[in-house]
Amino acid sequence: MLWKVRASSPDRPGGLAALTQRCAEADVDIRGMQVFPGVDEVTDEVVMEVPPTWGEADVAVLVESAGWRHVFSTPCTGEALTDQPTRYVEAARRVLAAPESFPEVVARLFDTEPDQGAGGDVLEMTVGDVLVQVRRATPFTDTERARGVAVAELVTDVLRRGRPEPAMASPVAGRRLGDGARPSYVVEGRVVSALVADVVVGRATLGEPGADGVDEGCLDLVLRVDPAWRRRGVGTRLLVAASRLALTYGAEEVHLSTTADNRAVLPLVLAAGLRGRIRLASDQLTVRVPVQGLRPLGAGAPAV
Repeated sequence: MLWKVRASSPDRPGGLAALTQRCAEADVDIRGMQVFPGVDEVTDEVVMEVPPTWGEADVAVLVESAGWRHVFSTPCTGEALTDQPTRYVEAARRVLAAPESFPEVVARLFDTEPDQGAGGDVLEMTVGDVLVQVRRATPFTDTERARGVAVAELVTDVLRRGRPEPAMASPVAGRRLGDGARPSYVVEGRVVSALVADVVVGRATLGEPGADGVDEGCLDLVLRVDPAWRRRGVGTRLLVAASRLALTYGAEEVHLSTTADNRAVLPLVLAAGLRGRIRLASDQLTVRVPVQGLRPLGAGAPAV
């Protein structure tokens, strides 16, 4: 059985030798390792082949008997043996080719886990004005934080140099779409609709206060755009209009939820010019957008 194990120890000579010695005595084979140096202590991530009857408690006893502090351990596959610098280079290549994939890429790169509420550790990275967060139970090391910031800065540089794919570009104000039709945006109650010849091609719906899983002062937002009208700025206009409408209802934020591989989210928030916060946990992606500072949008008014 392969186990991925993280352990920390004061950065002093002989620490790693003690761990390898204990592994040899327990008939445990170290198959891979990466080191996260720190100021006062070092954290090692080791892939071990252990006896098939072992569990997490056995691994922890082994590590601690060598004078190390057991941080985390879990069964893993041979994929954990992939060279770590290679993983980061491949991640950089993916975000260079498609900057909008950044949330999806970092979720996989840092092994995010199912959301456990407010627990765990958070890694924050900023792309433009958008804050991207990933959360997991295992604490992030200083080295991982620096790597995350570097990848986020790479995405920001790509966007600033004007090399994003068309979906990343901000929509041109007032441009005509498709066969010459241009959507109009209207508000009815808690709904903003994008209409073309009286046909709804997009809709943003605000939830009621106190909805399940949404904090006080935050309104849930469901945003849908007809597939034929995506990548044309409709979603961006709906997001801005719905955020303004939420302010009218006294909200401080709007909240969207989707899957982690939804590549429309990052360009949507960036193009809207809003200081959103994207949070990833396992296969779930949530977006919070503060609405303070926007101009309120009244019901029945045109959403321009």
